[in-house]
Amino acid sequence: MYVCQECAHEWAPGTIAVDIPHDDEVVRDVYGNVLSDGDGDAVTVIKDLKIRGSSSVIKVGTKKKNIRLVKGDHDIDCKIDGIGALQLKSEFVKKT
Repeated sequence: MYVCQECAHEWAPGTIAVDIPHDDEVVRDVYGNVLSDGDGDAVTVIKDLKIRGSSSVIKVGTKKKNIRLVKGDHDIDCKIDGIGALQLKSEFVKKT
């Protein structure tokens, strides 16, 4: 299950998230840099993100390589060590 760290919404993989074709919608980080999943972009979290329903926190500076972009409110699909699979909003990350 994926869990939104902001609103605590839960969903199963593949039910809502759909891969974004390369020519479709542009996803940008907090500073306006274009993110892409085809060339193995890496992102860094810019603020502590509390995961609702859990005592876990994604700390500032957490880096994630090889992100996957998806359609929807939560643009980035990734797996974070110690937490698991989840989706992030692009407004809380910067491109590294």
